[in-house]
Amino acid sequence: MSRVFSTDSVGKRRRQLRRTIAEALRRMASKTTFDQESQDLAALIVFSLRRLEEGVEQTCVAWEKRDYYLKADRFRREWEWLEDTTYALESALLLAQWDQVPTVLATLFPRFADITVAKFTRSADLWAGAYQKLTKGEN
Repeated sequence: MSRVFSTDSVGKRRRQLRRTIAEALRRMASKTTFDQESQDLAALIVFSLRRLEEGVEQTCVAWEKRDYYLKADRFRREWEWLEDTTYALESALLLAQWDQVPTVLATLFPRFADITVAKFTRSADLWAGAYQKLTKGEN
């Protein structure tokens, strides 16, 4: 019997989300003003961070089922910054504290510095209207 490979794994989604966040951060870094597109990009980052959190928990639950408790704990500690950062960025956006957003985004740059963005591959359709969805409470 041959092995079954999952083409849509949590790890693959995590890599895709990290790439999306890295591209959004690079796009925002090149902007001089905080405009509507910046709001949408920041909201996209919030949504991506939320999905990263979900993926981290899914990974840890799977490892704990296999009795890899130490590995799961180490992985959770590695990603424990997600919750606070997501909350800080989301709060700044929802409360329209635009001066806080660059500060929070600056804390994200070192976390995604290992991702090389030679060419932007995400289209503007991905973040178009994301801020509106965030304010309405959509996912």
